[in-house]
Amino acid sequence: MHNNDQSLSTGKFPPWLAVLAALTAMGALAIDMYLPSFTAIAQDLGVGTNLVQLTLASFLIGLAVGQMFYGPLSDRFGRKPPLFFGIALYFVCSLLCIFAQNIETLIVLRLFQGLGGSAGMVIPRAMVRDRMGAEGSAKAFSMLMLVFGLAPILAPFIGGLMLVFASWRGIFVVLTIFGLLCMVGTRKYLTETVDVTRAEPLHLGRTLRQYWGLLRHRQFMSYVLCGGLVQAGMFAYIAGGPFVVIELHGIKPQYFGFVFASNAIGLIAASQINARLVVKRSAERVLGKVLWVPAGLSLLVVLMVLAGLESLPLLLFGFFGFLTAYGFTGPNATAIALKHQGRQAGTAAALMGTLQFGMGVLSGAVMSLWHDGTALPLVSVMAICGSAAFLLYHLVAKHEPVTPAVQ
Repeated sequence: MHNNDQSLSTGKFPPWLAVLAALTAMGALAIDMYLPSFTAIAQDLGVGTNLVQLTLASFLIGLAVGQMFYGPLSDRFGRKPPLFFGIALYFVCSLLCIFAQNIETLIVLRLFQGLGGSAGMVIPRAMVRDRMGAEGSAKAFSMLMLVFGLAPILAPFIGGLMLVFASWRGIFVVLTIFGLLCMVGTRKYLTETVDVTRAEPLHLGRTLRQYWGLLRHRQFMSYVLCGGLVQAGMFAYIAGGPFVVIELHGIKPQYFGFVFASNAIGLIAASQINARLVVKRSAERVLGKVLWVPAGLSLLVVLMVLAGLESLPLLLFGFFGFLTAYGFTGPNATAIALKHQGRQAGTAAALMGTLQFGMGVLSGAVMSLWHDGTALPLVSVMAICGSAAFLLYHLVAKHEPVTPAVQ
């Protein structure tokens, strides 16, 4: 059901796309906004911060697991019903978190909040694919990055401000209001993009066969992993960047937000440049030209660190280049991977989201385990991710023939 929106060709940001962008930021906001409140939560509920960290782990589990369900449901019953259910679940759980009186309740609520928020990570991708078709998707995904990229900039500042003027519960008040606005926007501006009368019946066996077929689809998987590897490098930076910049190189904690914001601004700017590039050049061509940046820069930084030439400007330059490149690689790899998935775009987007998010969580876990008090673990993980993405594209992805959707 392709319905290419003419406003994209004129550079306008239509309301439906703004709503989808906000939905994709649901998970990021629920993570980044409450991170500064860990100590406050621990003190208020009378537990250690290690238990508070379980509220983050349970939310991430919900985000990862939920995606696998929303994809097939959206292919069978349409995009809007499961999307609205997910937003409503996110809203209710955010509201209940305000009144949580013990850490166990908060952990469970965060799990279900993640299950609700995962709808915003899957279904908007499928709706863009439905509405814009194969060729317009890369441009639309680039425009989604504009709002998605603002989340890591604004969320920590909003969370910090709430702790100044209110308790940690005020953060969940903001998330509740955001969930309510998303429900209103979804109802008002989003239209159904799937003809459910043509949908196949939902059967567990068929769904599993679809997932298995997608996992065996070399073209789909190569682009999913290519985009996921660069995203995993970004997750490694999110996990290890504060230690390297603040503790190793002496940037004051209150100034780290500016470092984080500058990288996010680079990502946003790149995504908007990409939106214009893919009009004149194909997404495949842009992706192939850009992948050398995260690979080459991160390898250069690793070599400089190993040679004893580590410096803060060098690290900041490497981080900025890597994250800026994601503004090109993320939208294009997503558009190409979903290009030939047709009526099972929801299932394909679900598998993509789960795999890429899982790769990101894995890279963050590696950062936690491989901690030697230096910058080497962080720059090494980023170099491995960037180089693997480059090799995967040039050795596998671009040589795979275009094939019909796996049904």
